[in-house]
Amino acid sequence: MREAFRDSEHLLRLALLFVAGVAVFLIVRALLVPAGFGELGHFRTGAIEDNRGRALAYAGHAACAECHDDIAAKLAGDRHARVACESCHGPLATHAADPDAVKPVKPEVVPLCARCHEMNQARPDKHPQVDVDQHSEGAACTECHDQHAPHVE
Repeated sequence: MREAFRDSEHLLRLALLFVAGVAVFLIVRALLVPAGFGELGHFRTGAIEDNRGRALAYAGHAACAECHDDIAAKLAGDRHARVACESCHGPLATHAADPDAVKPVKPEVVPLCARCHEMNQARPDKHPQVDVDQHSEGAACTECHDQHAPHVE
């Protein structure tokens, strides 16, 4: 029997090394994981209060539609109805709060349209896609399409 455990000191060293590794992991984890993490799921409870303290950047479609009802009506019946205004014009909460303080950015049309409509095999077949250079021949998209109701009649 003694012969079977002749080299047990190697196993003991390995076990101690394993226990030390687990202890180091638990200590580092305790130092790095913020308080409140995991109380309400897989996020930190304090994040809710942190986010409440930040200023809003996006106003939302309803805020844009309050003043720009003509464009909202045009969008409502079009394929772009689900595309939020701020997807193209950027965050506009400050503009919605005080329209004179910040003016929305008029985006550069060709790169903006190409973001969604450049040929890409990963997009669904029903999604309109074009080879931008061949399709426009250098012209801006808005020369043929209305940016808020882009179908060609």
